[in-house]
Amino acid sequence: MQTPLRHAESPPQPLPAKQRIPTMDIVRGMALLGILIMNMPSFGTSNFAEADGSHLWPSPVDQLAEQVRDLLFSGKFNSMFSLLFGLGFTIQFQRMQQSDPARAVSLYLRRLTVLGVVGVLHACLLWTGDVLHIYAILGILLLLVLRRASDRMLVVLMALCLLYPVLSGSLRLLIVTPEMTAELVARAQAFEASNNAAYGHGSFLAAAAEHTREFAYFYSTPMTLWGSLGFYVQMLLTMLLGVLAGRRCWAERIPELMPQIRRIHLWALALGLVCGALFTVIFELQRVPGPTPLKLLGSVSYWLSRVSLMVFYVLTVVRLAQRPAWQRAFAPIACAGRMPLTNYLMQTLICTALFNGWGLGLWGRVGPAAGLALALAIYFAIQLPWSVWWLRRHETGPLEDVWKRLTYGRAASTRVRAIA
Repeated sequence: MQTPLRHAESPPQPLPAKQRIPTMDIVRGMALLGILIMNMPSFGTSNFAEADGSHLWPSPVDQLAEQVRDLLFSGKFNSMFSLLFGLGFTIQFQRMQQSDPARAVSLYLRRLTVLGVVGVLHACLLWTGDVLHIYAILGILLLLVLRRASDRMLVVLMALCLLYPVLSGSLRLLIVTPEMTAELVARAQAFEASNNAAYGHGSFLAAAAEHTREFAYFYSTPMTLWGSLGFYVQMLLTMLLGVLAGRRCWAERIPELMPQIRRIHLWALALGLVCGALFTVIFELQRVPGPTPLKLLGSVSYWLSRVSLMVFYVLTVVRLAQRPAWQRAFAPIACAGRMPLTNYLMQTLICTALFNGWGLGLWGRVGPAAGLALALAIYFAIQLPWSVWWLRRHETGPLEDVWKRLTYGRAASTRVRAIA
């Protein structure tokens, strides 16, 4: 008989597959699809397009696809990922504390540092729209500052996050002048031109240089920092909700909570659709650059729609995943959700190879309607089959395994596979 290892010889380890919460993997897999749909426009056209309020795609079909995409997908699925990040943070850090209290903080900090480095490399080399570095920064905030905050304090912080668009929008009305707006539009148009040259016709190195310049711009001026802060607050809002869900074990108590889930489910849909329709109409009617009181209302509506529809989508998956037939249908999506880092970066590799000049050169040729169809094709025809195939042969995704090794060390990763 083997002698049991002493506590000091058993390092903290990532969660083996058999101990995962299947519904979380399904939700994470669905989030990957929504994120790909929303990211598709910025893979194939400049992030700075339409800065003057014009329509890049005048076709009625493309404009309808754009409005439907914004109503149903915009902000909902990166919010879903941040919710899962907060939930995962709570579960993972609790396990680390139980296994090795003395090193739990340093190990999780190492995990977040690796994620942040991957995110910055992703943004500077492949695609400026990276969100991984934002999760890493907010994760460090959770770890070092908010980890000990009470549940009541988390709720207060979430309420303050919801107030942010009111405060920020009101401040914009007070201080942003027509001259400032004109300068911002001119900068955006200059970036659009350089994006088109580098991404549409340049080499890989030219594209990487442009990504690095664009990434630095978002963190280098007061106005772009202001815009970036708003996105960080949006992510923090749903991340805190995930932390609260993790503390109260909502994911493990789904059958017990089903009556409340049914009620919240319908209210979230109603609020999300009303607010979503409101911000879609407002921003279509108010395309001229510069802040207005009506745009302030649209911004508040967007934030509320973002959270409400995200909750609706999550609860839809939760309710359906309780049924055996839907569990079988969701199985490939759960496989994709078990390897989110790999699939997220794979989406960038596939799309940049399709759109950039160093690849197939489809930059500026794929409108919103075709982009939606392309996103569905990439996800269902490539990513789901590949995820199923890979996980039949491996315990985790390839990049998840690298992340695990860099966080826990080679010995801990080997031990997890042996236990599984």
